Order: sequence, then C-alpha cells, then structure tokens
Amino acid sequence: MLGSGTLSGPTLDQAGALIELTEGGKQAITLKNGEIRTYLEDGDAVVLRGWCSREGAARIGFGECLGLVLPALAL
Repeated sequence: MLGSGTLSGPTLDQAGALIELTEGGKQAITLKNGEIRTYLEDGDAVVLRGWCSREGAARIGFGECLGLVLPALAL
C-alpha cells in the first residue's frame, strides 16, 4: 500500500484518495457498482498508473502497479 503523505486538493472534488473521499472514514461513498464503502476491504485491488506528458516530448510513465488487500492471518 502507498502512503504518500500528500493531499490532492483543498476540496472534495479534488480528492484522489479513498481516505480523502471518505473524510478519514467518516463519510461513506457509493462506488460505481453500487457498493457503499469507507475503507478498503479484503479482496480489494488497488491499481496505480502514472505518467506525465508535455507537448513536443515523449510521454513517460511507470506502467501499472497492482496491490491486493489480503485478509489478516490469525495466529
């Protein structure tokens, strides 16, 4: 998982992270498939894609990085 320590923007319409969209887990959001969530759950996949581009220059990026949330192990 990734913890960048940065905020996307000062308002919710500029939020880019689930923790920002749910205001720290206080406000549930509805996903496109109708599920209601405040946090990631076991089995969720998080996909990061990043690139930058500028007119007249080649687009560069790091491809795709996928993380899967696994259940905690009981000891």
